[in-house]
Amino acid sequence: MTPKESGISFSGKIALLLAGILPFLFLMTIPAKNWTTQIWLGGALLLIALLLRAVFSGRRWVLITMIFISLYLTGRYGWWRATQTLGIGDPRIHDYEYPFIFLLFGAELFSWTVTVLGYFQSLSPLQRKAEPLPEDAGLWPRVDVFITTYNEPLSIVRPTVLGALNLDWPPEKLKIYLLDDGNRPSFREFANAAGIEYIARPERRHAKAGNLNYAFSRTSGQYIAVFDCDHIPTRSFLQTTVGILEKHSRYSFVQTPHHFYSPDPYERNLDVFHEVPNEGSLFYGIVQDGNDFWDATTFCGSCAVLRRVSLEEIGGIAVDTVTEDAHTSLRLHKKGWQSAYLNLPQAAGLATTTLSAHIRQRVRWARGMIQIFRIDNPLFTPGLNLSQRLCYLNGMMHFLFSLPRIVFLLAPLAYLYFGIKIFDADAYSIAAYALPVLAMALLTNSTIQGAHRHSFWNEVYETTLAPYILIPTVMALLNPKAGIFNVTSKEGVIQDEFFDHRIARPFIVFWLLNLGGLIAGIYRYAKGLGEIPTIVLTVAWVIHNMIVLGATLAVGWETAQRRNRPRIPLSLPARIMGPGQKILSGETEDVSDLGVRLKIGQGDALLLGERLLLQIALFDTVYEFPCEVVGLDEFSVRLNFLPLTLAEERNLVLILYGRADAWVKIFSQNRRDKIMSSLGQISKFAIAGQIRLFRALFRERQAQ
Repeated sequence: MTPKESGISFSGKIALLLAGILPFLFLMTIPAKNWTTQIWLGGALLLIALLLRAVFSGRRWVLITMIFISLYLTGRYGWWRATQTLGIGDPRIHDYEYPFIFLLFGAELFSWTVTVLGYFQSLSPLQRKAEPLPEDAGLWPRVDVFITTYNEPLSIVRPTVLGALNLDWPPEKLKIYLLDDGNRPSFREFANAAGIEYIARPERRHAKAGNLNYAFSRTSGQYIAVFDCDHIPTRSFLQTTVGILEKHSRYSFVQTPHHFYSPDPYERNLDVFHEVPNEGSLFYGIVQDGNDFWDATTFCGSCAVLRRVSLEEIGGIAVDTVTEDAHTSLRLHKKGWQSAYLNLPQAAGLATTTLSAHIRQRVRWARGMIQIFRIDNPLFTPGLNLSQRLCYLNGMMHFLFSLPRIVFLLAPLAYLYFGIKIFDADAYSIAAYALPVLAMALLTNSTIQGAHRHSFWNEVYETTLAPYILIPTVMALLNPKAGIFNVTSKEGVIQDEFFDHRIARPFIVFWLLNLGGLIAGIYRYAKGLGEIPTIVLTVAWVIHNMIVLGATLAVGWETAQRRNRPRIPLSLPARIMGPGQKILSGETEDVSDLGVRLKIGQGDALLLGERLLLQIALFDTVYEFPCEVVGLDEFSVRLNFLPLTLAEERNLVLILYGRADAWVKIFSQNRRDKIMSSLGQISKFAIAGQIRLFRALFRERQAQ
């Protein structure tokens, strides 16, 4: 139930919330007699939170209590920082130290704001369910399916088109359009062979947004399902989403998760695929569900269904920024249209292949969100309610993390290198106020995000991106019209592992600077150049930075990926038929567009190069595919598919990607977060990253 659908008005909820918060605001400002009082207070509240979490695990009121404790400790720390640590009027603070003090305070202020907005955004995830359609399929609406492509190879686009052809929807009420901004004859030929519509516009203004709008003006379906060219829908996609739009006439779109069946650069290079949640899992697993509660779901450009009349009201897909999807949802909400998020993976696509491609994609997202912030600032643009403003504000502010993250990486070095104060406080007071805040934030976020973002990984993700999104976001703030749309590369092979020096260069610099800070700290300690507690605390900060940077360096070591198409674990009954009516039964272990591995007890009965007919059973149907044996042992056989007909290829796509439950189990199999285990894992990667750095530098020197 969203705020609009509940018995209490939204303004009433805000009034109740403020009535509960005001006493906390007063208690935040009460000063502690000394640092020991503050450490006892912080420790006691942290202990209460730990006990509640252990005894009443999973209770909603426990999470809300933890959020309030975290906000209270953060508020006390923030008040103390603002009133007692900035050194204003302190004769011991030199003028040249104030920029360092206020730069760090500004970075912390940004972090506090994002923390508060994040708690608000995820306070009550809606966890919406699908709505049933009428039993009579003749009453179902007409749907157009748009598949967008520009310069991607046909090998990526084919499975998406065939997946759309497998959609469970009355054929007379479904039209599939391949929107080819590359205007390529081979794509037109494929569309004709597949029996779908082909649209190529004469000009390419406004990139993907222009491509969609051109098709939008030439089609007529009541709803439009949009897919990027690598996002293959399951057969049940429309049946799970359209019912929501049919039930709620003011809903403009239904968004579903972007799920990836291939590992992203973090998962591949660190070998944590399906062990650590994907980087996007937090957004699609928690944030969007929270947005849905506040009627602020973000359209993400793919795996969504939109109502045509709502798009007509706003003039089509927004074209003013490079993140046309988020901007479109903002404009729909401004016009009073509502939205929905169905947290059920009903399509899957390819993740970025390399770290450099991943960073380019995130740079575009960051630039686009800041462009929206400038063009349609959610704080001031008319038509949004307060909750929508806060949700959009958090989504945009997130991409301003680069400067604060860089400040946190470099701030302790000012003291360790030059003795410059960045706090006007003693180390014991800093620890007494800051450590409970950090510990409580870790505990609370682990409770909220446990299955979707493990502790400390956020720092690795942000550190990887910070040097690269800083200038684009600043430029977007200064000139929102700057920048161009770029297409993210998804397919490719990496023949041999290598260390990407170019992309890792900023991380190497930051790591070396912090290593120098560590050495300087040891020197200061040995020579008595400063207060020992301050040196110890600052050195601990540097060590933390080196752990995060080390893990980032490990991601920069690209591991080999020799397959164009990833193999997907899949267990289905199968049998193979060879010459002379030879029949062997088994089950599939993994399948790709190109081949399959079978678990079979008589692999030695086959020969390399032998041509066979593979039969795979799915529900009540048996599908056949011609294959060739390319590898075998006593218990398994590896088969490559021989050239398939279009019908056979479509059946393979159905088996591999189109099952209604294809991604449900995979989507939910990540382990829940354990804070200390996650720290140990990040530390292990940090050691590996630093070893790999020295190895790469040694190889480079040998090559010279």
